[in-house]
Amino acid sequence: MKDLNKLAAYRVKYRQTIKELGAEAYLMEHVKTGARAAVISCDDDNKVFCAGFRTPPENSRGIPHILEHAVLCGSGKYPSKNTFVELIKGSMNTFLNAMTFSDKTIYPVASCNDTDFKNLMSVYSDAVFNPNILKRKEIFLQEGWHYEMDSKDSALSISGVVYNEMKGAFSSSETILNNEIITSLFSCAPYSVISGGDPEYIPDLSYEELIDFYKKYYSPSNSYIYLYGNMDAAERLTWLDQHYLSKYEKIDVDSEIKSQPPFNEMKDSLIYYPIGDDEREADNTYLSYNTVVGDTVSGELSIAFNILNYVLLGAPGAELKQAILDEKISKTVRGSYNSSLKQPVFSIICGSSNQESKESFLETIRTVLARIVQNGLDKDSINAAINLYEFKYKEADFGKMPKGLVYGIKMYESWLYGDDGLFESLNFDSIFASLRKKAEKGYFENLIDKYILSSLHSSFVMAVPKKGLMEEKEKALAKRLDLYKRSLSDEEITRLIEETQQLKEYQAKSSSREELDKIPKLSIEDIETESKPLYNDIYNSDETTIIHHDIFTNGIAYLKLSFDVKDVPSELRPYLGILRQVLGGVDTQGYSYRKLSNTINMNTGGIWSYISFYADIRENDGFKAAFEINAKTMYENIDFTFEIIKEIISTSKMENTERLYEIISDIKSQMSAWIYGSGHMAAVLRSLSYNSALSYYEESISGISFYQFIEDLEKNFEKRKDHISQCLSELMKHIFRADKLTVSYTSDKEGFEGITERIKKLKLKLYTDNIKQEEFEFIPCKKNEGLKISSSVQYVAQSGNYRNEFLYTGSLKVLKVLLSYDYLWPNVRQKGGAYGCMINFDRNGNTYIVSYRDPNLFQTYDIYKDIPKFLTNIALDDKELISYIIGAIKELDMPMNPYEKGNYSFKCYMSGINDESIQRERDEILTTKKETLEELAFLINAVLNQFNICTIGNEEKIESDKFLFKEVRNVFS
Repeated sequence: MKDLNKLAAYRVKYRQTIKELGAEAYLMEHVKTGARAAVISCDDDNKVFCAGFRTPPENSRGIPHILEHAVLCGSGKYPSKNTFVELIKGSMNTFLNAMTFSDKTIYPVASCNDTDFKNLMSVYSDAVFNPNILKRKEIFLQEGWHYEMDSKDSALSISGVVYNEMKGAFSSSETILNNEIITSLFSCAPYSVISGGDPEYIPDLSYEELIDFYKKYYSPSNSYIYLYGNMDAAERLTWLDQHYLSKYEKIDVDSEIKSQPPFNEMKDSLIYYPIGDDEREADNTYLSYNTVVGDTVSGELSIAFNILNYVLLGAPGAELKQAILDEKISKTVRGSYNSSLKQPVFSIICGSSNQESKESFLETIRTVLARIVQNGLDKDSINAAINLYEFKYKEADFGKMPKGLVYGIKMYESWLYGDDGLFESLNFDSIFASLRKKAEKGYFENLIDKYILSSLHSSFVMAVPKKGLMEEKEKALAKRLDLYKRSLSDEEITRLIEETQQLKEYQAKSSSREELDKIPKLSIEDIETESKPLYNDIYNSDETTIIHHDIFTNGIAYLKLSFDVKDVPSELRPYLGILRQVLGGVDTQGYSYRKLSNTINMNTGGIWSYISFYADIRENDGFKAAFEINAKTMYENIDFTFEIIKEIISTSKMENTERLYEIISDIKSQMSAWIYGSGHMAAVLRSLSYNSALSYYEESISGISFYQFIEDLEKNFEKRKDHISQCLSELMKHIFRADKLTVSYTSDKEGFEGITERIKKLKLKLYTDNIKQEEFEFIPCKKNEGLKISSSVQYVAQSGNYRNEFLYTGSLKVLKVLLSYDYLWPNVRQKGGAYGCMINFDRNGNTYIVSYRDPNLFQTYDIYKDIPKFLTNIALDDKELISYIIGAIKELDMPMNPYEKGNYSFKCYMSGINDESIQRERDEILTTKKETLEELAFLINAVLNQFNICTIGNEEKIESDKFLFKEVRNVFS
């Protein structure tokens, strides 16, 4: 790599070695335009590019959010209408998206393939600096909002992708509360409005206002460019200068994010959120105390407040959380630290509360925190939290997000407000060392006193449930639209109808072959033909199977104890979903649950439980269900880890019914938020449960059925508490048995030494009681439900299974890409206005199609119905087919960290998948022909003919289309 100091177009403002990442970090400035660039040069092959802009909104019309969508709908150099989609389906990206924050918009891409990375960087650079939105109003109408009217007699309506996305978001009580928390604290700053857009105000936005906003803020002089990973950064920066930055002049952009002056007293805010007619208003109010934490984001302060949040409100038995629960102020308590703003915000939030609890809530906070400041925090709790967060930072496991992108987002949190301390958050070794020393000198207590107890820049926000509020809003919108229609002349109505038709024609017209060919693509030669290996070394020790995944983990051991629970008696089965949160959250023989949590966090990276399902591909509808205890720990602490797991398994106490009630109430709150936020997955699981044994089992412990089970338990807890305790105790005896155990262990060879003996000792602590055996039975039952919630949009799911007639082939992954982006995307999202849509084919035959935040219902099922017709009439050329193949291979080749490699290898073992079947799948993908996809129309038709459907959504919409369903009912009561 050429020395960055020698680039004529840039000057290096600052350079720093970041030993934690093995990286050299540079802060650069483009000489001609003043564009800022941060470079993290390291050995990570998962390279990241991000173009970011300060975009402070002036109103709640959603301008930054709509622009984020619109910018990726074609550009001067790449004029295809759907460049974003073309990249998704035809690149090897490991991340591809855009994000709107309260004061910034960023456009990140990532890839491990050098050619692909350059392609992605080229398309995204052209998109942000030369987008087609500047000359195509149709993009604004599609992605933002537009009036729809098909004839003079039809009703006037509003649609648009962002409009419907935000209608869905504003159906969520948590979104409504979180928005009000921010606006309550920032009456004079950009944060006083909703950057994502309030559906009530989005239709006030004009195309001209959107373009003015773009021209003001999307300038290199207002840009923040980020490069991360193993690349020739000098070459990439030179390319960026030559193709884009050098073509602009430096201008003054007034995008400064001004600070909110401190308040003189706490602000008080009361808002309402919608609930269904059958939902309770009692015990459904949110109370929140919120405070601004300083005037800038500091890496150390940010980590410190996350630790403090965990100690006060996150950990089992956390002192402030427990005090609020003990006072019966609410049933659920959580903390939140938002560092994505110039002035971060810390919140204490109670759910399932009541209006009259306000004073008790505030007084409890004051009393408990004052006592903590006076007497000090529990040292074990602080040390445990510091250790837990340090483990997370060092492990750098951020799920599907490339770690380089996560580092970049953390940098953006301070970068937009000044260059000072840009790389501070990445020097986490020194931060944690500093926090350990400061913890001994009252640092965390001082934070509580300064930023929570003594702060006047604070607010109290109460969100109160209101029945009929959604209907009121929908009726008000309908009235507003009717009045507007009545105000139009015949000529204006005719023009509106013509504009509706013109937009539909624009959406129906595909990009030309010439436009599509301009998008840089990989060739089939760029794709590896060999599949990645599994890491499964199988040992049998004393009739227990141990799977060792021999992977370099940098001294971290990943342990999974997998217990077969498929034959748990049906009356105990729903309690599995409770037990996974109870274990580690209740007292044991040697520990209170608070001490247990601290002990675990001081010595490991965490111990947790969940239930996994493995489809056995060797038999139709065969599956394994497993209750799994997982642990992350350093090699030197593996003995401790086994001992503490023995303690949890063999001595957890279920007699503390007050504690059980707290856990059940928390589960109910989590499930309710999941149904509103991920209603598409709830609808899919429910739909699949009609015809799939695996999905039926999973739905009963994690879906709508489980939520209603939990809701009933919470409502009738006093009558049933002893029975609940007995069931959980009995369930332990069914699960934790030697004959039910399979072990997964990820480490290198050194870390595996002695594991067999440790497993033998563990088994001595497992249950041997006589238990009632019950073989799992499943009887298919097509329920076809319309499930009503207080939402203004729908989640529309349809499913079926093809295994009775067809075998799995890798070509189904190619079909998934084709249907997702060349059929569902244009029809359900672009034309229909839904925020999202997806389709999936599992090896076990389970297939689903679902839309997300969809304004439609019946029309969407009609679109699903026509998939076979689309396939039989499809005209594909070789270039398009290669794109679909590359998109399918990408799913197989996503980079995995050691933990993910071990988990994936174990999943394959449990499902009967070996290296040969993985290679066969890859070969089938790479050799897919046009004729193969056409023939799969018969498979799709077989699935659709089963017509297993479930919709979760708006009460009125489901009622109006109730003819589709066998049963229509409310989710919440």
